[in-house]
Amino acid sequence: MPSEIEVAVIGAGAAGIAAARRLTDAGAPCLLIEARDRLGGRAYTVQHDGHGVDLGCGWLHSAAGNPFVTIAEAQGRTLDRSSPAWSRPAIDRNFPLVDQRAYHQAMADYYERLSELAANAADVCCAAAFEPGNRWNGLIGAVVSYISGGDARDISARDFENYAGTDVNWRVSEGYGTVVAAHAQGVEVAFGTVVERIDHSGPHIRVETNRGVIDAKRIIVTLPTNIIAARAELFFPLLPQKTEAAAGLPLGLADKLYLALDNAEEFGRDSRVFGRTDSQDTASYTVRPQGRPQIEGYFGNGFADELERGGVQAFVDFAAGQLAGVFGNDFRKRLSLLDMHLWRADPFARGSYSFARPGKVECRAVLAAPVDNRLFFAGEACSQLDFSTAHGAYLTGIAAADQVLKARKAA
Repeated sequence: MPSEIEVAVIGAGAAGIAAARRLTDAGAPCLLIEARDRLGGRAYTVQHDGHGVDLGCGWLHSAAGNPFVTIAEAQGRTLDRSSPAWSRPAIDRNFPLVDQRAYHQAMADYYERLSELAANAADVCCAAAFEPGNRWNGLIGAVVSYISGGDARDISARDFENYAGTDVNWRVSEGYGTVVAAHAQGVEVAFGTVVERIDHSGPHIRVETNRGVIDAKRIIVTLPTNIIAARAELFFPLLPQKTEAAAGLPLGLADKLYLALDNAEEFGRDSRVFGRTDSQDTASYTVRPQGRPQIEGYFGNGFADELERGGVQAFVDFAAGQLAGVFGNDFRKRLSLLDMHLWRADPFARGSYSFARPGKVECRAVLAAPVDNRLFFAGEACSQLDFSTAHGAYLTGIAAADQVLKARKAA
């Protein structure tokens, strides 16, 4: 690991990799600093039976304009352009089609009320759009938690409305995390390097790590907001505006459980199942995702937080119970754990993706703003329209790298 570098990029997730790739290609000496022993951050693919399984981000959201589509194609990846499970009717065994139609209408009405609230002068929480007594409020709340990672009571309606996603969502057969990590090819990386303090008091920035000190002229910080908010002492001198902005943009939680499924052929590809339809404390399940003999369970917000306290087995037990409730008790015998990553327990993530608290939408711009033309910031939480996505993180990484190149040219 070099003790001196022109630009240090802290965090090798989608934003950090994008920034380091841009700088390297422009001939600016940079070092990508990563606490883990792998690339990708919250984009994390593992291999099972020759398939890439995404334990972190898995969807090329807004695929028509997503830069990772072009990157994946250049890498020779296989894009799965089939419709996502959530765009299709769910299995009707515990959710009759007449009820599904009623739920979808209630969801559309909820979104309409939410848009009206977001246009008001005073920002309110997403829960304000619930219709009192509506039988679908629990399921709507669960879906809001899948989308944002947070509880509707904690999420800014304006921030939720600002999200610029489209209905075009694709997958990468080899795994989204594989694409993100491979984009760092040729970039200098220091793995297993935990940043303990960023001292910007002198003419050079001292990046103090568990492996020694790195002196840099400029840095790009792409750390998750939950880490920045919890570690005010990370910066010296302190940067309270960054700490406060990060606190206004907490990482919600979206955990994915993968189960192997015996005799999976009885189900259609990408079949959707809700464990319950009358509660927010439920998971959404995709049976045979991409046609594979698996079940992907999706758990959001505080419910996932609660299950994480019991470890992976708590998720397995809960999912097996819910699925047995839908398909019969013998269904349990067909299930076995494939893989899972607990994102709240991950010390280098502490969550999945950001949402803004009510009244804190401006925190995204505050977090993204450079400091003294030497400290630059990137990450999905810095994106005002594409937050919570890998491509949103990527675009902020490119923007930060371009700011560095401009400052470098002017020096």
